[in-house]
Amino acid sequence: MSKGKKPRNILMFCISKRFTLAVFAVGILQLLSLVKFVNCQKNNNFSVDNLEDFTGVAYSRLSSLTTLLLSSEFAKNYSFCVKDPEAEWKRAFDYSSNLDFVSNCITKIKGDFTQRVCTAAEIKAYFNSIQTLSVKPNVNCNRTSWVSGCEPGWACNVNSDQPANLKNYLDIPARTLDCQSCCAGFFCPRGLTCMIPCPLGSYCPLATLNRSNGSCEPYNYQLPTGQPNHTCGGANMWSDVGSSGAIFCSAGSYCPTSVEQNACSSGNYCPRGSTAEKRCFKLTTCDPNTENQNIHAYGVMLIAGLSTLLLIIYNCSDQFITTRERRRAKSREAAARSVREKVQARAKWKAEKDAAKKHATELQSQVSQTFSCRQVASENGKDRMLDNTDNTELGRDEDLYPTMDTSTSDASDQSHASSEGNKKEVGHLMRMMHDIEDPSDSFSSFSLEAKNSKSKAAKEKEIHTHSQIFKYAYSQLEKEKAQQHQNKNLTFSGVISMAADTKRRKRPVMEIAFRDLTVTLKGKHKHLLRSVNGKIMPGRITAVMGPSGAGKTTFLSALAGKAVGCTINGLILINGKTESIHSYKKIVGFVPQDDIVHGNLTVEENIWFSARCRLSADLPKPDKVLIVERVIESLGLQAVRNSLVGTVERRGISGGQRKRVNVGLELVMEPSLLFLDEPTSGLDSSSSQMLLRALRREALEGVNICMVVHQPSYTLFKMFDDLILLAKAGLTVYHGSVRKVEEYFTSLGINVPERVNPPDYFIDVLEGLVKPNTSSNLSHEELPVRWMLYNGYPVPQDLREYSAAITASPTNIDFGNYENAAENTNDEQSFAGEMWQDVKCNMERRRDILCHNFLRSKDLSNRRTPNVLLQYKYFLGRVGKQRLREARMQATDYLILLLAGASLGSLSKASDEQFGMPGYTYTIIAVSLLCKIAALRSFSLDKLQYWRESASGISSLAHFVSKDSIDQFNTVIKPVVYLSMYYFFNNPRSSFTDNYIVLLCLVYCVTGIAYALAIFLEPGPSQLCSVILPVVLTLIATQTRDNKVLKIISDFCYPKWALEAFVIGNAERYYGVWIITRCGTLQKFGYNLHEWMLCITILVLTGVACRIIAFLGMLVFQRK
Repeated sequence: MSKGKKPRNILMFCISKRFTLAVFAVGILQLLSLVKFVNCQKNNNFSVDNLEDFTGVAYSRLSSLTTLLLSSEFAKNYSFCVKDPEAEWKRAFDYSSNLDFVSNCITKIKGDFTQRVCTAAEIKAYFNSIQTLSVKPNVNCNRTSWVSGCEPGWACNVNSDQPANLKNYLDIPARTLDCQSCCAGFFCPRGLTCMIPCPLGSYCPLATLNRSNGSCEPYNYQLPTGQPNHTCGGANMWSDVGSSGAIFCSAGSYCPTSVEQNACSSGNYCPRGSTAEKRCFKLTTCDPNTENQNIHAYGVMLIAGLSTLLLIIYNCSDQFITTRERRRAKSREAAARSVREKVQARAKWKAEKDAAKKHATELQSQVSQTFSCRQVASENGKDRMLDNTDNTELGRDEDLYPTMDTSTSDASDQSHASSEGNKKEVGHLMRMMHDIEDPSDSFSSFSLEAKNSKSKAAKEKEIHTHSQIFKYAYSQLEKEKAQQHQNKNLTFSGVISMAADTKRRKRPVMEIAFRDLTVTLKGKHKHLLRSVNGKIMPGRITAVMGPSGAGKTTFLSALAGKAVGCTINGLILINGKTESIHSYKKIVGFVPQDDIVHGNLTVEENIWFSARCRLSADLPKPDKVLIVERVIESLGLQAVRNSLVGTVERRGISGGQRKRVNVGLELVMEPSLLFLDEPTSGLDSSSSQMLLRALRREALEGVNICMVVHQPSYTLFKMFDDLILLAKAGLTVYHGSVRKVEEYFTSLGINVPERVNPPDYFIDVLEGLVKPNTSSNLSHEELPVRWMLYNGYPVPQDLREYSAAITASPTNIDFGNYENAAENTNDEQSFAGEMWQDVKCNMERRRDILCHNFLRSKDLSNRRTPNVLLQYKYFLGRVGKQRLREARMQATDYLILLLAGASLGSLSKASDEQFGMPGYTYTIIAVSLLCKIAALRSFSLDKLQYWRESASGISSLAHFVSKDSIDQFNTVIKPVVYLSMYYFFNNPRSSFTDNYIVLLCLVYCVTGIAYALAIFLEPGPSQLCSVILPVVLTLIATQTRDNKVLKIISDFCYPKWALEAFVIGNAERYYGVWIITRCGTLQKFGYNLHEWMLCITILVLTGVACRIIAFLGMLVFQRK
């Protein structure tokens, strides 16, 4: 053995003293089983003819004493590296198939077998030498006594006066007689004069002398100097593969016994330490003397099959969705076309009816000229009666075209008949006109009258197909259009009649009143709003205007309950009660300033999802379809309803259309109160008017609408009902009807010049850009106080001196600094004081956010939205569509995994010394990094969309669980993709199933960690942590267990458990001659063969725990 290599390898695989008991048990079994040979020798009964009987008796005695091995300390103290002691013994020392090496040894030493086999004390001394690198001096081998049997590969007999006691653990017997080379199949350590049998899987022939270097090959120990008669003996040691690799059966060969080594034949493969050939799988190639089978074909097949499966899934799913949407679109278009045709037919029919009625009336007037004035008057009265009948029965369907030829000819033939005949003719004309005006049932779908409730319910039961639903929806839309056309010319009684219609589905009414509303920024004590009074009423559209920094968005946020980091003083009343606005969040809509919509969904899909999750669960599907179609129609989105909204990377609809989709998400849930933050910004005049018309229709339904507007056109300005005009520092300048705003400012002497848009002029005045055109020297700072005094509102304390001055003399007053009057009272703070104030402000702001997120108010909206399970179903459909549209990105992830698996599988070949640990270490780092980066996209890309949906009452649990459920597809597929390259290139001894299970749990674990990183951190830091974290944790997990602190830390690192599961699954496949190597490696890293399921469980529990933490973080850190 090489002296340079021995210390390094032996130290790496040192085994404790307890392990000596294991090997001693094996040795003592064999020794005790051969006691009969001693007796035979003493009785001089040994002969070559009895050799077979002696060998059989020896092995039967060895087998009968197996229970002693199973009950030894080996099974108790070394269970971490031995699962089944009986199976391990059979794999290491079951020589029943071939006992030739025992027979040959008996023949060589002429029956004196037990006198040369090591006792328990000698075996103990040998295995202790693995730690000390040399056998301690003993009675046979010391400085004063060193016989030839002390040299490696040699053994001696026990002295005749001291028979060997095989069970003696304490004393080494004197063994110095008849020293000769060790038998083949045994190894004789240096410093001991006895033999130990080699385990199965080893090859222990007699050594041969290499005269060029003087070493005994293949064991590489040197012959002693000064002893010319000393020859090479047998093997000299059995330890780990690094130290005693010479006795391991070489790769590409198999060793049925420890003295026989055969080359592996073609079609078979033989890993190192094999006892038999292993048949190669089909479709693999195995050349002669092959260590591993070439299973690259299986990798190619697996990749081909997996690619085909993924293509089928993505293409078929996408095709299924596309086909379904196309069929639905065809049904919708057919229904719309059918309704339009009916509308056109009805319009044509009405035109024909009016023409026929006019012709009949003219004919009647010609015939009536022969009658008396009394008769003429009577006929005129009948005409008026018919007109009234026509107006009252307008909604009923009629016969299209009555026959006109016969009546006309009859009237011309009897023009000069008698008075009685004329009366009959007049009666016939009356009947003809009545037939014209009597509607039939052919156009009943366009009736504007209210139907019987029972018949309507029966009709709704019949509506179940897409075609029927769309026909119902579009017919209702046509009714509404006709009703709107009629409403333009309604009389006062008509308005009263429409308002008294109890069959119209109405929404809850919400009136918001605010008294002395003041919003102050915490920490800095800066006023964002001051003393705002008024109310916004249902059925009206209120515009909030003012210069930049006037607090318009703050005003909206305060009313909507979204102001955080601020102190709100004053009262906000809902329908006259001091209720929280959060109690009505199911019927309150808020359109943010930014267009927060899902870019990888179509316009219709975005609106439909909002409708499903936020409309009442009791609402029938036809009514939901009607609402969605109404919103799309009113916002002018029909042309782009099937177009993707688009993202920054992918072009979609235009900016104006995107803005309208943003509004449609709130309109479709039929709110009672609707806030809009600058909905017309970025829209052209026509789009803005279209949006206002849609909002006007909502206002007619009783919706309370309040919106922030910047620089509206005059036409758009006139479409508002009320106006709230704010000055800087959040003070009110005007709050009232839009029609009276010019009148109010005129009373102050501020007149709008001709050809100037009034709202633009008012904002310029409040900004100080334009000096008011007045003779009173009125300044823009005075306007808020003027409004307070005009309405009798209380004036803030710091402004009362200005109000008194205005009352005394309304001119020449300096208001320049009243906005910051409260702020100037504070003394200047030090730098440390300002820092502390900022920290305090930030902490208070975060506390407010937490309070808002966990605020649970009583639900007063009286709307039962879908439960969590239904919303989970809707989320599954939406997320599934989004993933299908990200197929190219998914394919890129799979391709990178394939390349990583092929690279690592080729570069890091399976290491027998460490059971593939280096390759598995790289696998954990690569898979963790790639899967984390991909999983970050699940929650980092749509945070804004989630915050908006969560604030509107949509379930956060359904959102989280649905995304995790869809991501499980990647969790299942990605390990197969990686192993399809790594496993078939690296070719470890563990099964594909074992590797897949570990990798599956690893991907599940790191996906949960990625969720937490994506939710708690911004995209940049989360990506950085996803790269660094696997590397650092893996480095900690692969350190030795000498440091207790490091060991405790490594127990909290998921790579430690993944690596242990990989190594355990691979180490189980190494047995026989590998048992010392296995125990040494597992002991070095603190692994246990029985903890494979524990490792899998810990990985899964880590993934679950990280998902729980991520979900709680999503609830805590969401913005409202």
